[in-house]
Parts: sequence; structure tokens; C-alpha cells
Amino acid sequence: MKIYTKTGDEGQTSLFGGSRRHKDDLRIEAYGNTDELNASIGLLRDSVENPTVRNELFAIQNSLFNMGSSLAVDPDASMKVPTISEEDVKFLELAIDRMETDLPPLKNFILPGGHPVVSTCHLARCICRRAERRVVSLSRVEPVSANILHYLNRLSDYLFVLSRSLARDLGAEEILWKPNPT
Repeated sequence: MKIYTKTGDEGQTSLFGGSRRHKDDLRIEAYGNTDELNASIGLLRDSVENPTVRNELFAIQNSLFNMGSSLAVDPDASMKVPTISEEDVKFLELAIDRMETDLPPLKNFILPGGHPVVSTCHLARCICRRAERRVVSLSRVEPVSANILHYLNRLSDYLFVLSRSLARDLGAEEILWKPNPT
């Protein structure tokens, strides 16, 4: 089987269920951003040595693939595909709670940076926020599972806390934002 089909050469693609959409359609944007997020999480996972974090990131990648499957289904089709559950959201909350117990309270905004792994984590967080914005846009015009919105919101929190945890583990300085004096 060839990887190229030429069916997208005119700027359209197919959803699961058969309907065709322009490649800049909100639904395509939503699952495309989710795919980009998944790739950035893969880069982060490849950069992290802690086995617990690597396993969490692997689970997150699988959840994001489930999310992409759900978003790629034509809302008028009656297809059963994996999606995001309340347990997936709870998984992130428990991981956040675990990491926060070992971190000092946050009193300032933090600039991304301090170590390449920390910066990679912040980049994934920013991509997550963009994916969330695209899914919110989609949810205003077509049905989207509330768990998907909850998961993306929680995932950006997870990635922020993970960036702080990684900085601590790597001995990297958290770079504090210094606003211009008024």
C-alpha cells in the first residue's frame, strides 16, 4: 500500500465516516494540533531520563492519539472510536498533585528556559494551549466531548508543573520574569 493517495491534492481530506473537509476546517485544525502536541510530547519523552515521567508521557501520547481519533470522526457518523475519559483527566490530576508536593510554592511568573529539557516541556505546553484553543473553537460549532476540553486544560497544567519538576531534578534555575518598571 502506498502512503500517498493524491486525494488531498486539492486541499481536502476525509474524516472517519467518509465526509470530506477542507484542510483548514476547524475539525481538521483541532486534530492536527493534537497530532503536533503528540509529536512534541514524544520529543519531550525522548529527552527525559526519569522512568516514571517517561511512562506518564507515554500514557499521555496514547491518550492524545485516542483524542485525535475522536476528533477525526464525522459528527454525523455513528462510529465507535477511542476517546478521553474522566479517568484520563484524573490521571493528570494525580500526577500534578504528586509533583507539586516536592516543589516550592510559586510566587512569580517563570520564563521558559534554564535547560533544553525544561524548554522542550514549555514548548509542549504552548502547543497544548494552541490545541486547546482550536478544540474550543470547534466545540462552539460542532459537538466535542467535555472530557477532551478538560484533558487539554489539565495537560497544560501538567506540563507546566512538569517543567518545574524537571528543572528541580536537573539542577536548573527557574528563570523569573522581571517586568519592566512602570
